[in-house]
Amino acid sequence: MEIKKMYIGGEWLSSDKVLDVINPADGKVFAQVYESSVEDTRKAIAAAKKSFYETREWRDMDSQERGDIILKIADKIEEYADEFARLDTLDNGKPLREAEGDISDGIHTFRYYASLIKAPHGGAYDVNKGFGEMHSYTVHEPVGVCAQITPWNYPFLMSVWKLAPALAAGNSVVFKPSPKAPLSTIRLFEVFEEVGIPAGAANLVIGDAEVGTEMAQNKDVDMITFTGSTRVGSHLMRCASGNIKKIGLELGGKSPNVIFADCDLDGSVEWAMVGIFFNQGEVCSAGSRIIIEKSIKDEFVKRLAKRANAMTIGNGLDNPDIGPLIDETQMNRVLDYIKSGIDEGATLVCGGTRYTENGCENGYFVRPTIFDNCTSDMKIVREEIFGPVVTVQTFETEEEAVAMANDTDYGLAGACFTSDITRAMRVIKEIRAGITWINCYNPTFNEAPWGGYKMSGIGRELGVHGLEEYQEIKQININLTPGVLGWYEN
Repeated sequence: MEIKKMYIGGEWLSSDKVLDVINPADGKVFAQVYESSVEDTRKAIAAAKKSFYETREWRDMDSQERGDIILKIADKIEEYADEFARLDTLDNGKPLREAEGDISDGIHTFRYYASLIKAPHGGAYDVNKGFGEMHSYTVHEPVGVCAQITPWNYPFLMSVWKLAPALAAGNSVVFKPSPKAPLSTIRLFEVFEEVGIPAGAANLVIGDAEVGTEMAQNKDVDMITFTGSTRVGSHLMRCASGNIKKIGLELGGKSPNVIFADCDLDGSVEWAMVGIFFNQGEVCSAGSRIIIEKSIKDEFVKRLAKRANAMTIGNGLDNPDIGPLIDETQMNRVLDYIKSGIDEGATLVCGGTRYTENGCENGYFVRPTIFDNCTSDMKIVREEIFGPVVTVQTFETEEEAVAMANDTDYGLAGACFTSDITRAMRVIKEIRAGITWINCYNPTFNEAPWGGYKMSGIGRELGVHGLEEYQEIKQININLTPGVLGWYEN
């Protein structure tokens, strides 16, 4: 079995430690990677620093040439799309068609940022003449050495969301994927080498907490970005305070899906399924709290449970409706939450157990689970479960619905279903979340910013905002009438 290596300063390197990569569908080791040490991480940071501040090849490349290389990356991913999708399904467990969608989105993300760096930016300002005739304007510059950390739930796509804008802006990068699902990212760095990204501009380390901590606290890193849990994000934020480095965090969520009685009931059920069961519920923006008008709750739950019970479960390569969770630890975590929901008095409508049928006995499968009669103080309502588990609460007034939606520490996403567009706009404006939908759930677009309020993070990914995250804005003032001001004459 070939052991996959880290990529530092344009070279593929090994180490003394090896990590197993496990297929969550059967619990078997199917790949191995070399684990990076703290010293390896420091080497990667030093390579990125040298690339940005000394050799400057990537940084000083004009936008046309840099954009052309980024377009070549997209073309190569498209060429190897089937391989990338298969790697993500083997690594993560998601159905193959979902992985194929992630690869397609990633291709277009690279193409989007290749074009965006050619768009106008900065601006000139009409300032007063108190200091003479001045020309005042701003330019956007790359931040410098950017350390990036991604989770395991969207291994390829989350990598692209960070790498594409950071590289497009001219930064040098040190990147760490989750060691639970690193293979598609390693393959992506092989593409970087193939298309000719200069040595040191893109570096790959593979490790866990100690590597991430070093990336966040190292004073040669100018920016740290992280997607993952709020707990880890909070830790990295403290580490980053040592040199007040720029920081971007896309963290947890416990997102409300508010459904009014005048909704399209079948459509709302369909979108609720997408909101909670897509990617096995391992989605930061998952619509994990259904908040529904009391008069239609029973019929809605009946239809939702019927659809959930009919979902096919199995190996992602076979394209079931739902695949396994990432590993045994996560599966047990989700099952513990389900037990706590039962213990706290919620009504288990369907699911709630491990799935071990049809060749799935060794995998980490959990049946789609619905809890009814939930209250806001329950653990399953307040904490992010990150699995195929949804809670149902009821309301009778619009004000009550909004209050329930906002009764959370998080603020990543939320949705509203109603045929009254005036009410929809009124409610969506009141929901304290960064990503919202009306009469749908989960569509995501490269052109639109992605990020949350409150404990769901800092900053935005995607869109123009996603590029600006990896840029500094510099003010430049030119005196067009040089000479003595005369302020200090007697």
